[in-house]
Amino acid sequence: MTPSSEVPGFYKKKPSERLEFIKEFANLSDEEANAISGYGALGEETANRMIENVVGTFPLPLGIAANFMVNKKEYMVPMALEEPSVVAAATHMAKGTRKMGGIIADSDEPVMIGQIQLVNLEDPFAAKKQIIERREEIIQLANEQDPILVKFGGGCKDIEVRVLESDTGPMVITHLLVDCRDAMGANAVNTMAEAVATRLETITGGRVYLRIISNLAIYRKSRATAIWPAKFLGGEEVVDGIIEAFAFACADPFRVATHNKGIMNGIDPVVIATGNDWRAIEAGAHTYGQWKEGHSSFTTWEKTDNGDLKGSIELPMAIGLVGGATSTHPTAKACVKILDVKIPGGATELSQVICAVGLCQNLGALRALASEGIQRGHMGLHARNLAVQAGAKKNEIDKVAEMLKNSGKIRADMAEEFLNELRK
Repeated sequence: MTPSSEVPGFYKKKPSERLEFIKEFANLSDEEANAISGYGALGEETANRMIENVVGTFPLPLGIAANFMVNKKEYMVPMALEEPSVVAAATHMAKGTRKMGGIIADSDEPVMIGQIQLVNLEDPFAAKKQIIERREEIIQLANEQDPILVKFGGGCKDIEVRVLESDTGPMVITHLLVDCRDAMGANAVNTMAEAVATRLETITGGRVYLRIISNLAIYRKSRATAIWPAKFLGGEEVVDGIIEAFAFACADPFRVATHNKGIMNGIDPVVIATGNDWRAIEAGAHTYGQWKEGHSSFTTWEKTDNGDLKGSIELPMAIGLVGGATSTHPTAKACVKILDVKIPGGATELSQVICAVGLCQNLGALRALASEGIQRGHMGLHARNLAVQAGAKKNEIDKVAEMLKNSGKIRADMAEEFLNELRK
C-alpha cells in the first residue's frame, strides 16, 4: 500500500531523510534514488537553501555555442538544455554572421513595471487624476525603499496610471517605472509597490489588493540584427524559402507558436545557464508577441538588395547579474565569467547576447525547414540516444546509431534489433 503524501514536518527533515521517505513512497531502487540525490557543484547546503523540500538536483547538459561576435566583442556562450541540435545550430549560424560584421545589438534602459491595483473607487478617473497630481511624492516614497539602487543610478523614475475595466468593475492600476540597473528587479520593485500601496489608498480612498512586478517588461527590451550571405545559407532559393517560412509564421498562430518556441530554444538555455529566471523571460516574450502591433513572431526576416538574408529580433529581456541564483549558483557564476559580462552594465550586455543567440537559433531552424528538413539534425543525435537506451556500450553507440540512420527507421525497437545483430 502506498504511504500517504501528507507528511507533517516534511520541510523540517534533512534532505537525506526526505530522500529516504521518497524512496519508500515511490518504491525506488538504490540506483533510482541515487539518480535524484546528487548535488554536483551546487552542493547540498546551497540547494537546500534555494528551494523547499530538497532531495537532490536535476542536471542538464551544459554546452558552449562558439563563433558569436556581438557588437564586435567575441563570446563563447554557455547553454544548458537537453534538446539535440540547438547548440550546433546556434554555433553554425553565428559563424555565418562574421564576414558581414557579426551581430549588432542594443537595449533599452533596464526599467521594470510594478503594478498596484486599486478598487472600490467611486470615481476611478478622479482617482487617476489624484494619483498623477501626487506623482513626485509617490516616486520619492518608492525610492526611499532602496537607497542603494538609487545611489547607483536606478530607482523609480516615473509612474503611469490606467483605468481598467474588468468583470468585477473598474480598477485603477498604477505603474511604478523602476530602473533596476544590473538586477532583474523583482525584490526591489515589489518592495516599492508594497510601500506605495498604503499611500495610494490614503490619496484615493480606494482599496489595494495586488502590488506586484509585471513580467511584460515593455520598457526593458533588447534587440539584435545580423546579415547572412545567401551563399552561406545555400543560395538565394534557400533565402526565399526562409522568408516564406517567416510569412507562414506571421499569418498562422499554429505555426508561430512553434516558430517562437524555436527562438526560445536558443534563449532559455543561456538564461538557465546564467541562473536567470527563464519562466519570466518566457512569459514576457509570449505576452509581448501578442501585445505588440503587427505580427507575433519575435523575429523579422527580409531579403536585402544583394539577395542576402537580414534578420532581427526584439524581446523584453529582464536579465540580472545581482541577486538570485546568478549570485549563488557556482555553475551560473562560472558561466557568467565565461561570457565576460561585468557590473555595471553587464546585465544589459548579457540580454543582448541572449537575443543574438535566439536570432541565430531561429535561423538554424528556419534554414533546416526550408531546405533539408528539421528532422535530419535532430534524428542523428536521437539515434545515439536510442542506441544508449537499447543498452549499447561506448564502442557500440556510434555503430548502432549509424545503422539506424542508414535504415531510415530511427526507432527504439530497431535500435535493439541492430544492437543484437551487431553483438552476433
